[in-house]
Amino acid sequence: MSTLTQIVQEAYAAFGRGDLEAILDFVTDDVEWRFLAGDGVPAGGRFQGKQDVRQWFGRLAETDDIQKFEPREFLEGPNHVTVLGWEQTRPKPNGTLFESEWVHVFAFREGKVSRWIGTLDTAAYVAASR
Repeated sequence: MSTLTQIVQEAYAAFGRGDLEAILDFVTDDVEWRFLAGDGVPAGGRFQGKQDVRQWFGRLAETDDIQKFEPREFLEGPNHVTVLGWEQTRPKPNGTLFESEWVHVFAFREGKVSRWIGTLDTAAYVAASR
């Protein structure tokens, strides 16, 4: 049986391969997906269910050219994993490269992600988008 941290690591590996179907296999049908961001960050918002998550990843692919993505620290609790990471991204179509630390929180129900909350330096994102 996988630990919650191993499940999250497998989901990140699927993200790295561009395997959206594998990512969706890790979430509940009614997953709550939230990206905390201000105006000017297209991926920001609240999404409910696998179809919304599929659309969120599509929007991310359309708006962000992620150059480097590094989950760095995994903090596991009884029913959640918090991940501290870093990325280097260029907003599409004509943005400049920026770097940001980020935080992702995964909450679990019956071995699947039932809630995900993420954020990064949205001010850096907006500045790079101009």
